Amino acid sequence: MTPTTPRTTRTLLATGAIALLAVASAPGAQAATNDPLYPKLWGLQMTGAEQVWPTTTGEGVTVAVVDTGVDFSQPDLQGRLLQGATFAGCPEGQKPCGNGDWKGVDGVGQDPDVHGTHVSGTVAAVRDNGIGVAGVAPDARILPVKVLEDGSGTNADVASGIRWAADRGAKVINLSLGGLPGTQLLSLVDPSVTQAISYARDKGALTVAAAGNTSTVLCNDPAFSSEAICVGAVDRNKNKAYYSELPVKLDLNSMAAPGGAGTGGDNDIWSTVPRGTGTDGGDYAPFAGTSMATPHVAGVAALLFGQGRSVDNVQASLLSTAVDPLLGTRGGYNPLYGRGIVDAVAAANAPR
Repeated sequence: MTPTTPRTTRTLLATGAIALLAVASAPGAQAATNDPLYPKLWGLQMTGAEQVWPTTTGEGVTVAVVDTGVDFSQPDLQGRLLQGATFAGCPEGQKPCGNGDWKGVDGVGQDPDVHGTHVSGTVAAVRDNGIGVAGVAPDARILPVKVLEDGSGTNADVASGIRWAADRGAKVINLSLGGLPGTQLLSLVDPSVTQAISYARDKGALTVAAAGNTSTVLCNDPAFSSEAICVGAVDRNKNKAYYSELPVKLDLNSMAAPGGAGTGGDNDIWSTVPRGTGTDGGDYAPFAGTSMATPHVAGVAALLFGQGRSVDNVQASLLSTAVDPLLGTRGGYNPLYGRGIVDAVAAANAPR
């Protein structure tokens, strides 16, 4: 299967090759930052992450963003980026061949490849620095792993990127990417990504993967066939986003998170993008999709790892405390939301 990432466009879905693949939200904890785009960060506020920052900010935790790479010059990610790796577009026998920069081997920044920088900002953009946005786990470190070029890539590169990140101590692996609907059975033919996710789990890393953006009833792969938590998207009113796959998989390890309405502007998720590629030529833009939901869960996972929890406990805490917005129950199962919408406060207070 050609990998596709629940590809991101500026106004609609976050799904690209693999490809680039939500009652009003409660206010966050007293605007704990001076970041000027804070009022637009309803996704951050919905997670409740700010309320646990006094006890954990993700410091010391590495989150691998296995995606399109990142812009190392993005001002709101300074001090948060580790030297990563590039697997997409490398000469034969020379992988990895770069540091995870979004421009890739040819030095050209393709429009779909702004995706990884956006995902990274949702996880760990610097808080309270007077510019832009704040991430869910603002003191976590991002390990950028470029496995997609011009929004697409191969299973082999995705699998290699996951293993590389796990070997370098990543505790969370964010996969805002996925294959096409109906191709879940292809993992039986090519299990490389599923096996890489299992390898990472054995190394103590939790993988979170996007459900997909084509409104079908099952999580797309790699979320469906692997140990990853599958993440569907909700809008700011906690309604299932129209584009999101139902977060349905056999092991029921799925949940939902803020992904945007897919209508553009402030109803979507604001985050960092490569310098000069954002709204009005700036460094920030609103995107929507399960690609945007997934890093909200990755960020909360980083907060939990920052408390010294094991990978099994982090997963259990995320799933058991997620909230069904229709019933107000926690940790059950609803095909619209999986185990529920991520709740950082409840998860951080779950038994260790």
